[in-house]
Amino acid sequence: MTTFFTTAEVRNAVDLLASRSLIRLVTEIDDNGAIPPRRLAATLPDLSTHQLRHATETARARGLVRTAPGTGLELTDAGSELADLYDAAARWSRRHASPAPVCEFSNRVRHVLDLLTPSLATEGAVSLARLSAACLPGAEAEEDLARLRALLLQWLAANPQVTVLPDPEPVA
Repeated sequence: MTTFFTTAEVRNAVDLLASRSLIRLVTEIDDNGAIPPRRLAATLPDLSTHQLRHATETARARGLVRTAPGTGLELTDAGSELADLYDAAARWSRRHASPAPVCEFSNRVRHVLDLLTPSLATEGAVSLARLSAACLPGAEAEEDLARLRALLLQWLAANPQVTVLPDPEPVA
């Protein structure tokens, strides 16, 4: 079954998933295990207090992390699957030297999510073939990206809470 999302849902999901602070939080927990809440700032010193708070609140609200008694902040199943998706995206980026041969992990992930975004929405959907003709280095890169697209669609379909649009702010 192919699941498509509206442009707004895709943009909301990609904005959320491509957040550098969320990428850092999810991958740090995935790589090193649960983080006690009081150790967040020391564990992720490159993120400001505001970025840490926002990433943690967002990840909790979207069901990606939970606080486990005695251990701290840990990934849920959805968070663990997202970490796997992040790893796959970074591997694609590194393998195909896109956007550059040397690049920070979170930039690699964001770049791949940005490449996939146009092909995820029903409104004005762009095929990966057209996309790859414009910016990918070859058929192998296109095939690998198509696999990533399928993984992302599967993850989004299983985690619709990520595509939900925020309620508009009340007008005062």
